[in-house]
Amino acid sequence: MTVLPSPASAPTMYFIGVTTGSSSIMKVFPAWADALGIDAGITGIDLPLDDEAANYRAVVEFIKNDPLSMGALVTTHKLNLYKAARDLFDEIGEDTKILDEVSSISKRDGALWGDAMDPVTCGLSLEALVPADHWSTTGGELLLLGAGGSSLALTLYLHRRALLADQVPSRVVVTNRRPHRLDEMKQVHERLRLALPIEYHLAPTPDRNDEQLAQMKASSVIANATGLGKDRPGSPLTDAARFPDAAVAWDFNYRGQLEFLRQADAQAASRSLRVHDGWTYFIHGWTCVIAQVFSLDIPAHGPELDRLSQIARDVTTGGRS
Repeated sequence: MTVLPSPASAPTMYFIGVTTGSSSIMKVFPAWADALGIDAGITGIDLPLDDEAANYRAVVEFIKNDPLSMGALVTTHKLNLYKAARDLFDEIGEDTKILDEVSSISKRDGALWGDAMDPVTCGLSLEALVPADHWSTTGGELLLLGAGGSSLALTLYLHRRALLADQVPSRVVVTNRRPHRLDEMKQVHERLRLALPIEYHLAPTPDRNDEQLAQMKASSVIANATGLGKDRPGSPLTDAARFPDAAVAWDFNYRGQLEFLRQADAQAASRSLRVHDGWTYFIHGWTCVIAQVFSLDIPAHGPELDRLSQIARDVTTGGRS
């Protein structure tokens, strides 16, 4: 059984992850709290990958029943936590109904809410990495290495853009090392009647991802959404992989060994790559959830977000954009 925090003696937000003590948020949150006028602290709750359902339930019950526990951001465990504890939430957001995951836990008028924020935060992060006309001017494609919650959320964001006739990749390719994640993604896409050209490929070993990478067009976005390089060592690609010319290499992670970024950096000059880690994703992910937990209005763009991003950079050595 996981070890739960003691009942909060002051307003507290939680970070439910795997190695939360290594996250920059432990330094950033106090600085943000001062800047935003929030009288609250943050505590990490570490759970092993694919933990037992009873442990996920215990964490949600603790937050729900502890008066000064204000809410939480959930990473890595978004799908498993909601699967184990869905009945403990009084209300859920529309995207949680679609994605069957929770990345934000908050309390509103005495009710415990679960929301899936990644369609918003992934979308904002992608918008920050490529210009608005990128897809139409380049014909670039999107390769999502990993079919977990973040990849699914990004496809939902792009689906909504396509429905509005906004620009989207000319093709989306998703790979995963286990078939059940791909099957779950397909089922969601079928329910949505996904408005994107998409392919699903089983890639049990990194060399299979190399094969898909080799077929991507120039100026494509190549995203590591596997967790490899942060929660587990390694990369979804081998060192023999070759990125397309003028591609954008985007790791959803911003801390850890970041082997995927090392591989991209090695080819950046010769192939004119733009290489980004997950720092922008980190900023959007946390500010969106903090806004929910503390009922704040934090803009997704503009001077206020720039100020918070700079504060985060000032108190950490993270971020490489």
